Amino acid sequence: MNFSYTEEQNAIRESIIKTCEPFDDDYWLTRDQEGGFPHDFYETMASGGWLGICIPEEFGGSGLGITEATIMLRTVAETGAGMSGTSAIHMNIFGLNPIVKFATQEQKQRMLPPIVEGRDKACFAVTEPNTGLDTTKLKTLAVRDGDHYVVNGQKVWISTAQVTNKILLLARTTPLEEVEKPTHGLSLFYTDFDRSAINAREIPKMGRKAVDSNELFIDNLKIPLEDRIGEEGKGFECILHGMNAERILISGEAIGLGNIALNKAKTYAQERIVFNRPIGKNQAIQHPLAIRWAELEAAWLMVLSAAWQYDNGKSVGVAANAAKYLAGEAGFHACETAVMSHGGFGYAKEYHVERYFRESLIPRLVPVSPQLALCFIAEKVLGLPKSY
Repeated sequence: MNFSYTEEQNAIRESIIKTCEPFDDDYWLTRDQEGGFPHDFYETMASGGWLGICIPEEFGGSGLGITEATIMLRTVAETGAGMSGTSAIHMNIFGLNPIVKFATQEQKQRMLPPIVEGRDKACFAVTEPNTGLDTTKLKTLAVRDGDHYVVNGQKVWISTAQVTNKILLLARTTPLEEVEKPTHGLSLFYTDFDRSAINAREIPKMGRKAVDSNELFIDNLKIPLEDRIGEEGKGFECILHGMNAERILISGEAIGLGNIALNKAKTYAQERIVFNRPIGKNQAIQHPLAIRWAELEAAWLMVLSAAWQYDNGKSVGVAANAAKYLAGEAGFHACETAVMSHGGFGYAKEYHVERYFRESLIPRLVPVSPQLALCFIAEKVLGLPKSY
């Protein structure tokens, strides 16, 4: 086993650090306070070709794997961008994987290059207010009408819907009561975000103000037949390909966020003098920080394992959920410890760790709760009865 980065992976990390230099802690602090999508950051990442890291080369991308994308997003978070920076771009990295795998050649040629070039922004619309993580119970309905579908329903917690022009949408094309299995009858679409038919209402939230979260109200949205991805009724299988990738990528982001918080705490512990000695001499400061480092390192190995399994076509559900659980917890506790290590100054915005702490709840909560990830592992690995 070789746990070292390849030459290419090291180059990715070094290039991302350089690319993110203009977008420092103060930049992200301003975005956190004022809100507003970081268009300049997004455009810089697009011009560097980073949005297409997982897109095949024939469509303008780099043709690399989820492993490289995870290293990239971890590094973005570690530069101080945290979840505000990674959330601005990660949908366009993981979300279109179902298109790469299941779309026709014509669809790929039409849909992928604009994302790679930064001309399009896409949002990912699956979750609904009354179904949460129970994806098979989605109620948003797409009814076939000749050469198009008419869609009505609601979605919730949809990121970037205020600035997007494309939507990757999962909807029912066959009512639940008419299918043999709950996973049947769902279809996936990638289409224009038509604001005359979609009302996006922003949800005020604790952190990550730069990247909006929304509830969508969809009223007679017309989707051309040619914008359906894969077979009608087979959308659940398509979306799983993106969901496992998302779990892995957000795990890398959680590790990056935990590491930047840990580095801030380490520096503060070295510089802060109390009772004529740096507080970093005290084991009450040293030990929690050392524990958090060990937790982050262990979780990162699980993330790399999941990414390798994904890139090599393995069944990755268990590994992706384990990575998400471990990284989410490790990132959260690292940010919490960073705040505590700063004492009262940890509560001050100018030291940045309070922002990291607020953002650390995102990869802990989504895209799957830690409890549901554990339920999945208990069932699939330990053979315990299904609990949901």
